[in-house]
Amino acid sequence: MSEKKSILIITDESEKSGNAAKQIASSLDSLKSYKVLIKAASGFVGTDLLAADILFIGCEEPSPLSFTYLEEMLLHINLAGRSCGVFSSSAKAVKYLSKIVKDSDISLKAEPFLADSSADISEWASRVIG
Repeated sequence: MSEKKSILIITDESEKSGNAAKQIASSLDSLKSYKVLIKAASGFVGTDLLAADILFIGCEEPSPLSFTYLEEMLLHINLAGRSCGVFSSSAKAVKYLSKIVKDSDISLKAEPFLADSSADISEWASRVIG
């Protein structure tokens, strides 16, 4: 029996990104080969990141204070071979998120999800996990 892949969804504490994280998790719940964990950035620790096969990261404003540790970790860790999706309802936040994951060599498997668009978040999440 193969081990479940781990999906980590990290968000700021905003209601919008929290709801988007729940929608992503809900859409992936039916996939039995994945274990999904939602974590607020303020409670994030480095071992959470190391254990994740796939990441989703979302916030509503660029550079939220709760992302300080996450941003620092992403500058100093190599996550090559792992997939990531970034999401927000703010174009500025999407740009910020895309920038902070770049140094970690993680692979953005789909265009960032802009929540105010007409795109389906479930379909997008499926593209991220491949």
